[in-house]
Amino acid sequence: MSAAPLDRWALGRALTRMANASTAERARAAPREAPRQVARRIGITGAPGAGKSTLVGHLALERLSKGRLGVLAVDPSSPKSGGAILGDRVRMDDLERSTELYIRSLGSRRTCDGLADNLPEMLDIMDEFGFDEVLLETVGIGQAEYAVRAQVDTLVLVLLPDSGDTVQAMKAGIMEMADIFVVNKSDLPGAQKMATDIQRIAAVLRPPAGAWRPPILLASASQPDSIRALSQAIDQHQAWRGADPQWRTQLRAQRARYRLRRLLEMRAAEAIAGQGDDFVDLPMAEQLTAVLAAMRAALAL
Repeated sequence: MSAAPLDRWALGRALTRMANASTAERARAAPREAPRQVARRIGITGAPGAGKSTLVGHLALERLSKGRLGVLAVDPSSPKSGGAILGDRVRMDDLERSTELYIRSLGSRRTCDGLADNLPEMLDIMDEFGFDEVLLETVGIGQAEYAVRAQVDTLVLVLLPDSGDTVQAMKAGIMEMADIFVVNKSDLPGAQKMATDIQRIAAVLRPPAGAWRPPILLASASQPDSIRALSQAIDQHQAWRGADPQWRTQLRAQRARYRLRRLLEMRAAEAIAGQGDDFVDLPMAEQLTAVLAAMRAALAL
């Protein structure tokens, strides 16, 4: 566990600076070696309205005894204004009564994969400030937004009772990525049926021998035992992960690839947006040449 007191002001400034960093600043911030301390990363994802924020809040309180805990919650940004309401932060305000708990809402900004701009670098900052664990709540997602998989060690997929159509839409995408399934708001009708439907889909996926078999849990904010069971399932998955000597190396490579891809995607978008109106009338080869030249200039370190 972290011994030095958390400098919340310095952490807040560092996260804000990185959230607004340019692609060149992001490239300079990329770590050249593994950090001395890497926080456990727990991803909480699911469709809009699944109750992720409430679940994260209760889970954070349950896991505070494990060390310094950070919560990064992604809220959707307006495609027109770029602003975000950041409702997750408002809903969790009453939880931040521990000196070892830090909560930050992030606007998704230009990303369309359930995460936020410059998120890998902000997770690096959480490591630098000595966090033992980070809960990462994605924006509401659908079938194909599973970029969070490479950013976390354990991925929890939150579903609602009577969301069968949602599960059917997800089963060829995020359903295959989850480490733990949670049917939230389990005090509502249809919760057990939803769990049975997930079991049926999980049986079809047929994980290979020795692979982790995702548990299917029922949870409710009004049932503390269900939150405790989810926390225990996370610990069990973390222990299983830790038994694989190659896992950390493989995950670090996946995260590096995602970081580079996002950096190039964002810089390409900036380079295209910066071209004049006559740019679209050029032959495609000249368009590519112009964009690549702009990208090289912006990323020159």
